[in-house]
Amino acid sequence: MTARSEMRVGILGAGFIGMGLYRYLCSDAAAALGMAPAFVWARRAEALDEVAPDHRLGDLSFPLPGAPALVVEAAHPDLTRRHGAGILAGSDYMPVSVSALVDETLAGALTAAATAAGTRLLLPKGALVGLQSLLSTREIWEEVTITFRKHPASIDFTDAGPPPAFGPGETVVFDGPVQEIARLFPRNVNTMVTCALATVGIARCRGVLIADPSLDHASAEVRAVGRDGSVVETVKRQPMVGVSGTEMLASTLRSVRIALGRLDTLDMV
Repeated sequence: MTARSEMRVGILGAGFIGMGLYRYLCSDAAAALGMAPAFVWARRAEALDEVAPDHRLGDLSFPLPGAPALVVEAAHPDLTRRHGAGILAGSDYMPVSVSALVDETLAGALTAAATAAGTRLLLPKGALVGLQSLLSTREIWEEVTITFRKHPASIDFTDAGPPPAFGPGETVVFDGPVQEIARLFPRNVNTMVTCALATVGIARCRGVLIADPSLDHASAEVRAVGRDGSVVETVKRQPMVGVSGTEMLASTLRSVRIALGRLDTLDMV
C-alpha cells in the first residue's frame, strides 16, 4: 500500500471540540491516515496547557505556521469575520461556527477569497440529521422549520441580552427567521444555519428556540415540506457539553476526514 503524504490541520479554539480534535490528530489512528496537527490557537494562553509547545500558536497572523491543508475554527464566529479571508488565501477553511455566514456580505467575500486562491470554504454538517437528503432535493422545499429544545443553562444569552424569567415548563425564546436568531444566539444555532443553507435559505427558514428547565438533553427537530407534497421530519436528542451536543466532536472529526480525503478502506461518503 502506498504511504499517504501528511496533511496538517490548524485549530482555532481549545474548548471541547478544539481539544478533542487536537487529541485525535496526535493519535496513532490519525498518523495512520496521514493526518497531524499544525497548530492550536486560543484566546487565553492557559487554555493551551495540554498542547505541545511546538503546536502552540500565540499570534494569529499570516502566513500560518505548519502549512496547514485545512484550518478548523471551533471558537467563535468573530474569527471568521476577522480572519476567514486571510486563512482562505493559503488553506481550506472549515468554520464550525457557521452562524457567521448569515452575514451575506461576509459569505460572498469568503467565497471570492477561496475562488481567487483555489481553496475551499467547507461547512460541517454538525448535528443535523438527514443533511444529505435535504441537500440533494433542496429545489423542492417550500417551507422548513427547525426547532431546538434546550435547558436554559445550555443557551448563551451574551448577544441576545438578559434572559427571560423561566418557569417550570417551556419558554419560547425565539420564533422567526434563522437569519435573525443566528445574530442573537451565534453560539447556539449553528445547526439551524446549516439547515437553512442546505434548504430554503437563512431568510426563509424558520428557527424556533425553546428553553425547558426540565430537560436533561437537547433536541433538534426538523420539518421540511416540499412543493410536491413531500414531508421530511427528523428528531434528534443528545446530551450537552456547554453549548455543544456531545456528538459535535465526532461529527466534526468525520467532516475533517472527508475534507482531507482521509477515509477508511471501506467507507461511506
